[in-house]
Amino acid sequence: MTILNEYKQEILDFYQARTSYDNDFTYRRAIPLVELAQLQPGQHILDVATGTGIVAIAASEIVAEGKVIGVDFTPGMLEQARRKIEAAGLENIELIEADVEAIAFEDERFDAIFCATAIVLLSNIPAALQSWYRWLKNGGVVAFSCWSTTSFFTPVITKVCAKYGFSLPNLHEPLGSPEKCYTLLQEIGFHDIAIKTEQYGSYLSLDEAKNYWKGKWLYANGHPLLHLSEEQIEQLKAEFQAEIETLATEQGVWHENTTFFVIGKK
Repeated sequence: MTILNEYKQEILDFYQARTSYDNDFTYRRAIPLVELAQLQPGQHILDVATGTGIVAIAASEIVAEGKVIGVDFTPGMLEQARRKIEAAGLENIELIEADVEAIAFEDERFDAIFCATAIVLLSNIPAALQSWYRWLKNGGVVAFSCWSTTSFFTPVITKVCAKYGFSLPNLHEPLGSPEKCYTLLQEIGFHDIAIKTEQYGSYLSLDEAKNYWKGKWLYANGHPLLHLSEEQIEQLKAEFQAEIETLATEQGVWHENTTFFVIGKK
């Protein structure tokens, strides 16, 4: 059984509650990574934080006689993945229930390593990328997706928290621009780095936008909202909703979602 700290248990609980995860958006932010990687039959693939296996399944169909390993610590996500794999009749995928930051593989094992959107949730992103670099064969690729620092109403949320004296760290800061993604991969040793930017934002109704933020926040190294009372959280949410009302237009409230698809070669 995997022993998780408070932060990782919070992540597990969040995803465990998502009993119906797959939708158009979850596919759009994952499948482009497989397309960027230009996989070949016979290759060995690692899908980090595989979730319901969206990337793992897409990759397995390309590598055919190759093999895909998907790692995740959320039993509910993996169960959804197993059902999909069984329904598709795929036999070249192995699912492992484990903390992706605690598991280890031998050096130069994989032709490609994927991480769709979950890389920002890791406690130590540079250390994870260094491990992935070691696990890749020469010529292998790493491919991950992440978001801009201004996506998901983050500027509004941080403004509200600052008003109440809470300096809120931005989960997306380490990889929140193409320049930051490029620099980090280059420092680790990757080359032929390419970054594709997509805007998946949309207008939400005022009610949808006001109810977007639940007063919670994820950040690996602790943050000031972690142990607030329900009363304090409700106060922050009310302030957030008031700020959102000022952003309303005839089209609704713009919800930015700038997604970066990043690939680098060892």
